[in-house]
Amino acid sequence: MNIKVQNQWWAFCLPVIAVLIWSMNIAVTRYVADYISPVSISFYRWLVAFIILTPFMLVKVWKQRHLIQQHFFQFATLSAFGMVLYQGLSYSASHYTTATNMGIINAFIPVFTIFVSIAILKEIPSRFAVIGSLLSFFGLLYVMAQGNFSSLLSIGGHWGDIVMIFAVFFYAFYGVFLKKWQLKIPLLISLYIQIGFALIYHLPFILWFGLDAINAQNAASVFYAGAFPSLIAPLLWMMAVQYIGPNRTSIFMNLMPVFTAIIAYFWLKEAWTIYHSIGGVIILTGIILAQKKVKVEKKVSAA
Repeated sequence: MNIKVQNQWWAFCLPVIAVLIWSMNIAVTRYVADYISPVSISFYRWLVAFIILTPFMLVKVWKQRHLIQQHFFQFATLSAFGMVLYQGLSYSASHYTTATNMGIINAFIPVFTIFVSIAILKEIPSRFAVIGSLLSFFGLLYVMAQGNFSSLLSIGGHWGDIVMIFAVFFYAFYGVFLKKWQLKIPLLISLYIQIGFALIYHLPFILWFGLDAINAQNAASVFYAGAFPSLIAPLLWMMAVQYIGPNRTSIFMNLMPVFTAIIAYFWLKEAWTIYHSIGGVIILTGIILAQKKVKVEKKVSAA
């Protein structure tokens, strides 16, 4: 019994680390936007990830080829939503909006996930998940408004924000599909196949837009994107979805604006303000509240 509880709490660390990696990647994405096109860095990041995984996965994939063929449609769909639409649109948005806005909009994934889960999984979220999501969303609005909610009325949307909203909406589908299908295949093989599909999906865009060269200005960013947010973070995220479900996992995306602000403070020397602190506390409170259902389930099981 104790082992099971420890594993569940360990699972809550997985999305936190994944979100931290993605938050760092937002800063990297915004930085490299002036040095490489969205299509190029999106293709290179998956190419780097594919090259890294190939020596370890090629034999395993061949042994599992019959099982992979059975889930061909699922892998193609997951790759399209999670690795092409979400990641590709994110890189496009970075050319027209700020890293802070990208981090804030990313945190809307829990809200989208709840609605997508209702439509696809027919899941009704618990009252704790709903209240926690609303509280975290309130914290996001507080950060976005910089402590003054009346200022939200004067914030007009622009192209980059709209593109980013579409990106996170597609990623909500990715998380829900992972939970819906729960493919009985090792996670690394699943990730490897999805990356392979992502490379294929990029080919028409490369033929149309061309491919920028890797140089001294963008090489480090390309390697980071190919190793950490492309391999480590998705693997941790898929594990978290399996352990605690898409709704609870997606709640941790609300940490992205906080992590992004912290990274900007130490790396970019941007100011950390009181509204960041207050909003961060509200967001964290909402996340903790959203996990309350787990404790209730444990009590029922014990009874």
